[in-house]
Amino acid sequence: MKMKQVLATGAALSMALSMTPVTASAADKVDINVIAAQYGQQTADWWANFVTEFNEANPDINLNVEVVSWNDIYTVVNTRIANGEAPDVLNIDVFADYQADDLLLPIQDVVSEETYSKMYDAFLAQSEVDGTVWAIPDLASARAMYYNKDILDKAGIDPSTLTSPDAIKEAFETIDSKKDELGLTAVVGYAAEPVNLYWSTGNHLFGTYLDEGLDRDDTTYIDMLNDGGKLDEGRFTDFANFVGLLNQYSDPALLVSGTYDQQILNFSSGKYAFVTQGSWIGATMVGDDADAYKEAGNFEVGMIPYAFEDGQDTILTSSPSWWSVYKDGNVEAAEAFLQWLTTDEAQEVLVKEAGFVSPFKSCTIVGDDPFAQTITDYQKAEKTSAWHWSIPGFKEGIAQNYTGQVFADYASGSLDEAGFVKTMQQVLESAN
Repeated sequence: MKMKQVLATGAALSMALSMTPVTASAADKVDINVIAAQYGQQTADWWANFVTEFNEANPDINLNVEVVSWNDIYTVVNTRIANGEAPDVLNIDVFADYQADDLLLPIQDVVSEETYSKMYDAFLAQSEVDGTVWAIPDLASARAMYYNKDILDKAGIDPSTLTSPDAIKEAFETIDSKKDELGLTAVVGYAAEPVNLYWSTGNHLFGTYLDEGLDRDDTTYIDMLNDGGKLDEGRFTDFANFVGLLNQYSDPALLVSGTYDQQILNFSSGKYAFVTQGSWIGATMVGDDADAYKEAGNFEVGMIPYAFEDGQDTILTSSPSWWSVYKDGNVEAAEAFLQWLTTDEAQEVLVKEAGFVSPFKSCTIVGDDPFAQTITDYQKAEKTSAWHWSIPGFKEGIAQNYTGQVFADYASGSLDEAGFVKTMQQVLESAN
């Protein structure tokens, strides 16, 4: 089996939620078991509401949702599969290995044409393997560098001019020189901690090397990577120089040992001019960090591309995770679950309560996510690139076991720029 070796039992690592209402007719219902990724401290709460709404709308189905942290989700899923207890529906970011092991059903074998037609073509195209769509998105998200517009305005910086590495470097220098008067801890909140944030660097930030500035169907650099771990030396050197800029101007307390929660709270509190994360942090800013965000003035936010080369003007948009259906599970109930995801009732929970940006073109519900409009603007302008680190994807475990640590070593100063390039090439070749 190509999946990552199971490291521990799922029970020890997961946060199981008993979300199903107890009723007299519970024994007559069909169970559907879903594993979902944890997106924040309130994930369990809004999934509980989702389950209640679903079970009321589907009286013959008993939905059970288990929320699992991103660090543990593959171990949990693999353990369940190995023990013959696979969930009916998986919520994971890289499903290629599961598809290659013939564990999943094509989505069009599960959902109706009506449900299928509610999804954006660009997202469906990204979940194709050999011409077949194997998953549907759980939310729309963007990978870019996010900024506090109030800070940029006070520093006299127009974000529309940040279109090259030189322009971004000059902006960093300007803000750094005014850091005290702007009340900043650091110019940028960039975290390269390798144990819990490897996904942020080893998957997402590395993904900008693969796709920044490219057409959505351009697989040049992921194809090289999957052909023995090859890197384009010139492009990756430019990328390494840009990462060095993040290292230089990041918060030292966050850079190599900080947490995700600290990173987002400090940005929400107005302590950083920029932050390196995904657009899902908007839900945290108006949710868990709402008080801090309000205290900082509920400042306007925006995003710029990771322009590590001149002329790169796209943000990376896709879904950070996908719904896939286990072929030997309860397929009929899985169909009902996926269909219900597209309804207004479900989207009311996921958009309004969870703060997601809906991935369905049928959705008319607008949430409070401060980044939602910016994502829409880039999409309408057709200035988006794909997430090829996810699909077709690279070998499972590369970020956790290889690339994340290299980013951490570069951030800590154990590697210089040349050493970062050389070591990344070596570990990718060994991983492939």
